[in-house]
Parts: sequence; C-alpha cells; structure tokens
Amino acid sequence: MSRRKFLAQSGLLTGGLLLHNSAFSALYQSSGKVLKVGIIGYGDRGTGIKSVMDSLPEMFDVVAVCDTLQFRLDNAKKLKSYTYKVQDYRRLLEDKSIDVIVIATTLSEHYHIAKDALLAGKHIYLEKTMTYSSQQALDLVDLSKKHTKQILQVGHQYRSSPLYYKVKEMVENGYLGKVTHIDCRWDRNWNWRRAVPSNSLERKVNWRMYKEYSGGLAAELLSHQIDFINWTFNTNPQEIFATGGIDFYKDGRETFDNLQAVLRYKEAGMIGTFGATCANKKDGYLFKIKGSKGAISLLVNEGTFYPEKETLEALQTVDGVTGATKITWNKDGGIPILNERTKDGTWYALKDFHRSVVENKLPDSNVITGAKTAFCVDMINRSSYADTIQYWKPEYNIG
Repeated sequence: MSRRKFLAQSGLLTGGLLLHNSAFSALYQSSGKVLKVGIIGYGDRGTGIKSVMDSLPEMFDVVAVCDTLQFRLDNAKKLKSYTYKVQDYRRLLEDKSIDVIVIATTLSEHYHIAKDALLAGKHIYLEKTMTYSSQQALDLVDLSKKHTKQILQVGHQYRSSPLYYKVKEMVENGYLGKVTHIDCRWDRNWNWRRAVPSNSLERKVNWRMYKEYSGGLAAELLSHQIDFINWTFNTNPQEIFATGGIDFYKDGRETFDNLQAVLRYKEAGMIGTFGATCANKKDGYLFKIKGSKGAISLLVNEGTFYPEKETLEALQTVDGVTGATKITWNKDGGIPILNERTKDGTWYALKDFHRSVVENKLPDSNVITGAKTAFCVDMINRSSYADTIQYWKPEYNIG
C-alpha cells in the first residue's frame, strides 16, 4: 500500500491523529437547565462526584445527600449547606423537586436503589459496576424498558473521555490493523483499607473487601477497561477464565488482593488479559491494545500510538506535500494521541449525562452496555472463586 493511500484510508489526511481538547468543547456546552440532584452514598466516590458537580453550577445543584453512616452526613455539613441530609434514601425518591439521583453506594445496593429510583420517576447516574449480579443486570434492563423517559447512565466514564473516544475512532478507522491482543493491569501497593471510627463499622466502611457487598478488583478497577473493549470493538467475551487469591493481606478480607483474568473474544479473534494486584505498584495502570499495524498504550489521561514497521514507513515522511499535519514523535518512537492531558473522566461523564437528560438522549454508557460489563465482572468472579471456565449465556445477548 502506498504511503498516501494508507494516510487517506486511516484518516491522517482528514483531521490527523493529534487532537486538541478544544475540539470537544462544543459537545459540552450547557443548555442552561440546572438539574436538582440527590446523592445516595456519601463515601469517597459520592463526595468525589459532588465535588465535580459543584464545579458545574450551570448544570447541577446538589440539594440532598443520603448515607446510612451518620459520620458521613456530619462530614457533609463541612462542605455545603444542603437542603437536607438523611439516612433513608426513600426520602430523596419521594422529593418531587429532585430530578436526578446519584447512586454511589456499596455494589450490593446498586440494583435495589436503582429499581426504586426508576419507579419513582428519577433520572439516575449509577456508579460502576452497574449491578452486583448478572440476574440483577437483566432485571434492571427489563425495568428500564418500561421507563424510557428516564435516563440511566452508568459510571463507565471512558465512554465520555475525549482520549478514549479518539482511541475508539482510531480502531474503527484501521490505524491498528487487525487487533488480536489486549493487555491490561491496574496495580497498587496498598491494602485498600480505610480507617473506621469503630470496629462495628468495619464491614460497612471497608465493604470492598467483603463478598456480601463487593465484586472485588474486577468490579472496582478492571471493569473500566473491560467496558471500553466491549464498546470499542462492539463485542463481548465468549469465554472467561480467571484465578486469584488472598495472597498478601491476611487481614480477614474475603475478596482477592491478587487477580488475573483471560477473556477470549472468539467472534472478534482477540484475547484480553486483565489483572490487578494490591501488593506491587510498578506497572500501576497499564492498558495496551495490539494490532497488526500498530499498538496503543494508554494511561488514564494520556495515550500513545506505536506504529508497526509498515505503518511507520508510511508515516515518517509526512510533510506539506501530502497536506497532512506534521506528526510529532516522542523519544520512544510513538505518536501522542492527544497533545494535552484531559480532565478527570467524571467531568466529561457528568457533562454527557446532563446533555442526555436535557435532550432525552441515550448516553453511550447506558443500561444495556452497563449490563454487558456487569455480566463480564460476574463471570470473572464466578470463575476465580470456583476455578471454572465461564461461558457467555444466550440471555446475555440483550442488544
């Protein structure tokens, strides 16, 4: 293939690889409608979402918070004067002035609260993973079909990120050629434990460590990358094998501190490896997508394209003759995908959510896509706890 033909087919002559964040600014303009918000679950994630919403006063006004733990409600007093703070989430659902419910509770409560919020007529921003089990995901999909006027967005924020949206576009336009392998990790050297005011609150505060409440590392970390692959390649794994253990922290936890999963996408001809450990932070966040023409290496807010030899030769002599933008190479022989760091993913996701509510538009991260990722997480956990291969079920083909 000639260099010019490759450039034309891959899109380098019609917009280039590099992209300024400003190119996305038109997507995130406010309509002027301020949504009244109630947040259910006011731990680390709930307070984080509240902070982002406070930075977008033209879109959101957080008027109420709910948490079953009183000390978290007490902390809310230090940040902002809300209309009210309660321990019973049904108070927020009964309030007709509240447009949006944010659900940032333990994973085990996602389905029950989301169901009640739909029945109460609220729009919902539901943190990932969407549900604790596959059956709950199927039930929430069925219920959402009866409440089509309400927006339910799941917090898989890569679907709103300019960087990850651009990577999806690159894959679709053939930059990487035939992709066969995905390599993902999210490692840390930390016990994942938060301090508790009293021992009686151990399981409620450190819920991620207990099976009753949590989907463990697969749900809390790896679900982001799994969801992105599902979205980018319009696929899902047909087989999953996972293994793990409590290999380092012998502290009474029940969810694994060390996990590795292999996802076989037979229909797409790909294998994905997804792993996490709590005992070493060397790799930290690692996300690589490898194809016959090139590979992409991603951090949370940065990405680089590494062309293979044929692709490299086609790109090296780009100049004014072709009409293409001159490409900047980094010291490792890669091309930055964006020429500046993006904002926190929650900022983009909440702006996308606001637009979806105002325009009654299905968000990219919705109940169907959220369910498919929840299936994957559930399959990983079933496989790792039982040492079995899990297979995609026909009832998971929900659209």
